[in-house]
Amino acid sequence: MTAAAERTGAAALVISCEHGGHEVPLAYDVLFKGHEALLPTHRGWDPGALELARQMAVAFGAPLFAATTTRLLIDLNRSIGHRQLHSEATRGLALATRRDIAALYYRPHRDAVESEVARLIASGRQVIHIASHSFTPELNGVVRQADVAWLYDPRRAGEGALASRWLGALRRRRPELKLRRNYPYEGKGDGLTSLLRKRHTPGQYVGVELEVNQRFCLAGGEDWAALRSDITGALADVLALPG
Repeated sequence: MTAAAERTGAAALVISCEHGGHEVPLAYDVLFKGHEALLPTHRGWDPGALELARQMAVAFGAPLFAATTTRLLIDLNRSIGHRQLHSEATRGLALATRRDIAALYYRPHRDAVESEVARLIASGRQVIHIASHSFTPELNGVVRQADVAWLYDPRRAGEGALASRWLGALRRRRPELKLRRNYPYEGKGDGLTSLLRKRHTPGQYVGVELEVNQRFCLAGGEDWAALRSDITGALADVLALPG
């Protein structure tokens, strides 16, 4: 993190990526026999999310917490006990095995993000947490009507303000894009940001999940590079403004 970001009282930016890869640990490879085709799809990971998260982290000198184990082993953006925590490949495992998986691949990421957020808040600073995700262009035959979206809890004014200002800044750069809020999911649903909201006040913690349509990263090339640059630049525009 930059020296400026470490000032006491200054807002601190934290970047995370919960679905950055579709790796299967060797010890659990056998669980995915018959499920291999799912791993490189949106079911197995969020294509492009880690690439964008890294670019934002470098641009702002912010800490990045990222995981590259497939979400089909255990979903790092779901709470323990949530019905989508495990996939069809793992939900039938013995409880002891599922607990081992959580201890090895779930808790290290969650604990690292939670600890950093708590540390920064304890030092007297507000935390702005950006969780980088991406979504499939089409789900169950329905084409998603967004290019970039921001998920947040509408009951927390600071999150709505950040999402609206970021959306506006990106719209000024890229007026042709379809930009949405709380789409294609609701920002107040289960996730890492929702857990952190329970632990910290709106004045201490502002959490937004950034969602980018995977059609850009899947196409690659200059368009994907330009979108990453514009998303990052738009956030810089917002963070440079007072309030």
